[in-house]
Formats: sequence, structure tokens, C-alpha cells
Amino acid sequence: MVRTPLTPEERERGERLGRTLREARGGRSMTEVAAEAGISAETLRKIETGRAPTPAFFTVAALARALGLSMDELVERCVLVPV
Repeated sequence: MVRTPLTPEERERGERLGRTLREARGGRSMTEVAAEAGISAETLRKIETGRAPTPAFFTVAALARALGLSMDELVERCVLVPV
């Protein structure tokens, strides 16, 4: 299966998601948050750095739960506002 390249908007949204999760993690370690969410620390690292800009829904939901964020809050922080 060949994946179509991401659009600039999709990459930007992935970067915003990563920043939001990194900020919400605060002083907690990446390993601690990843374990609580049931994912690997490497997966969390890829999401936070934008190397995995389109993570699975359930991964995002698990991270939101582990970080005390609502899905609505994530959407608001990651949505691209047209200029």
C-alpha cells in the first residue's frame, strides 16, 4: 500500500498536536506518560516531534486521557485557522 504524501496543512496540524502534547506533559517524563497511555515512548517521541503527524485516533485518545486533556481541547488547539 502506498501512502499519499501529507499536505502542508496535515504536517502543520501534526506539529501542533505534538507541541500541545509536549506542553501538557510538562515535567512528566515521556516514558511515564507513554506507559500510562499504553504506547511506547518512541511512539510518543515521534508524535511530539512531528515525525508521526497522523497518529491513530485511539493513540491520541489514550494520550489525551493520560494528560487530562479532552478531545475537544485537542481539536481546538490543533485546528488550522484559515488566513
